[in-house]
Amino acid sequence: MEIKFSGIIPAPIPDKDIAQSEIWGRDISFVSNKKYLIYAESCKGKTTFTNIIAGFRKDYTGNVFINDKEISQFSKNEYSDLRRNKISIVPQGLALFDDLSLIENINIKNKITNYKSSSEIDQMIEMLGISDLKNRKAAKMSFGQRQRTSIIRALCQPFEFILLDEAFSHLDEKNINIAWSLLTNEANKQNAGIILTSLSQQFDNELIKLRV
Repeated sequence: MEIKFSGIIPAPIPDKDIAQSEIWGRDISFVSNKKYLIYAESCKGKTTFTNIIAGFRKDYTGNVFINDKEISQFSKNEYSDLRRNKISIVPQGLALFDDLSLIENINIKNKITNYKSSSEIDQMIEMLGISDLKNRKAAKMSFGQRQRTSIIRALCQPFEFILLDEAFSHLDEKNINIAWSLLTNEANKQNAGIILTSLSQQFDNELIKLRV
């Protein structure tokens, strides 16, 4: 998959932020099987960037192409299929159901995709150190525990790109490294790309780093 931005300027983005950005107002491509870090301080458009790709934001000028098709030409069903089979997302707000348990939040997606077995899900839960929370409601978990849950849920589908909007913001270095290992292994299996947004550019050197 190739995602192309051509002269994208969201509304509202100050002119000084556009001038400093390596993405806004420029022509740039993101190719699956590569890993990208999109960084900037707060309120510079990192979430806007991921939401434009996912089709959730349309308040911008310029063009976005996915595999050479302008995204405004996608029907609702086509975009739903894209998010179900080709673009997985860990949104900044995580979008977990507070009244459901950790395992229920994961399974509610996996029952739609049938992508992971129960044992594979259990292995991911154990790897991320939240096995003892399987039956705890999301509302009773810390934000870092919720982030790890959302990462596992996002891996319960096929994808050509996975978008991670500040998905490590509440994790310590040890848990970031474990989560990153899980994500890269899953992406590599599918020859897929990773787009991670962050407040900092201090991250793995293998990423292509771009200031939003």
